[in-house]
Amino acid sequence: MSGSRRSPRSLTTALAGIGLLVTAAALQFGAAAPAHAATTHRILFDNAHAETAGNADWIISTSQPDPLGQDSTPSAETDWTGALSSWGVSLQKAGGYSLKTLPSGSALNYGGSSATDLSNFDTLVLPEPNTLFTTAEKTAIMNFVKNGGGLFMISDHTGADRNNDGQDAVEILNDLMTNNSVDSTDPFGFSIDSLSIGSDHPSAISDSTDPVLHGSFGTVSKSLIASGTTATLKPADNPSVKGLLYRTGYSGNTGAFFLTSTFGSGRVAFWGDSSPIDDGTGQSGNTLYDGWNDTSATNAALALNATAFLAGSGTTGGGGGTGTCTAAQLLGNNGFESGATAWTASGGVITNDSGEAARTGSYKAWLSGYGSAHTDTLAQTVTIPAGCTNAVLSFYLHVDTDETTTSTAYDTLKAQVLDSGGTVLSTLATYSNLNAASGYTQRSLSLAGYVGQTVTVKFTGTEGSTLQTSFVIDDTALNVS
Repeated sequence: MSGSRRSPRSLTTALAGIGLLVTAAALQFGAAAPAHAATTHRILFDNAHAETAGNADWIISTSQPDPLGQDSTPSAETDWTGALSSWGVSLQKAGGYSLKTLPSGSALNYGGSSATDLSNFDTLVLPEPNTLFTTAEKTAIMNFVKNGGGLFMISDHTGADRNNDGQDAVEILNDLMTNNSVDSTDPFGFSIDSLSIGSDHPSAISDSTDPVLHGSFGTVSKSLIASGTTATLKPADNPSVKGLLYRTGYSGNTGAFFLTSTFGSGRVAFWGDSSPIDDGTGQSGNTLYDGWNDTSATNAALALNATAFLAGSGTTGGGGGTGTCTAAQLLGNNGFESGATAWTASGGVITNDSGEAARTGSYKAWLSGYGSAHTDTLAQTVTIPAGCTNAVLSFYLHVDTDETTTSTAYDTLKAQVLDSGGTVLSTLATYSNLNAASGYTQRSLSLAGYVGQTVTVKFTGTEGSTLQTSFVIDDTALNVS
């Protein structure tokens, strides 16, 4: 084939590999994640930020990401290896919990396709992180909570820099709250104190209705400090912040050892020491302390009740939120038959030009196809309701090319999600001249990580200096449920 974008041409080029690409795309992104049972709480424990540095061993199991790989039916905490194994085994034995670990060397993401992406979980546990979160990770964490996820932050005393990188958990968690791209204006309503408190038994407040202090795993009366810290509450910044256990002699806005708060549709909990979650056993070579079973405190009940609270009462958080959702298709002019309305596009992109056939009707979006260096864009801004758990972008794509190579992507089409400031949050998929085919193929990409947000869906077609490739889009949809 040859000719300019405005010349009619046959649509006969096909690549045998297109079937494999469609299959891979379906596996990677999925049209819509199945709804989880109401009693399943999906918990992700972080081990990607030096949680086992030094004498620490803050993992539920050495089998990662799935602890069931070590023992699928654990009955004792020693069936899983890690200083947090009592926590993990207790949840596993309780039923209704699905536990995973983000392994060392990984990164926290939200809205991606990996099995450990935050969009697949209700609660993220940060058990004394010892390396700073990246800018992208902080954005992921904050959006996860904002859209309905639970966040459990566990600190240690100031100066507990276990990997000697210059940062301890106090600094790392404060940095998350004060230096992120989502909300750095004291979003949770508290700051962590730079203290090293040698020992104490913080007492619970009197509140018989609080689900953390009086939950299904028992009643909480005391916790313990074995070198830890506290937090200062700032209810003027977030009135939902609530101190539940206080250092001896403290109350109100100072000396809070355990607290809860909310942000957006999500929930937050903070604990000022890692010793209470330590069960005293783990990998060899670590110096551990059995705070979990300490009879002078009720740490197990506190950890387990808080986990249940953060995950919600059978909700599928992870960005789903706890609001309502009406199944709907959100894109305006989704078949382009109204011409250049609802979409923002480069000149000539939304067209009824006969050079490429629409899949249905007369209009489609035709990006690239000039046979010279050129960039076309097509975009629409949409708000995805916070109460929804599924959001799927679908469209029919036809790729027509004069390129003869079967190995080099000279011309590309990117499907991306942008925030309100125009920053790319994610590149959902990239297609190229290698995906040429006769006719349209439906593509489905998950936007579950962006529920509760106003985002821009954008397609960008970029063409090289010679030989045309046309990317033709029709019959788009953004379905939520």
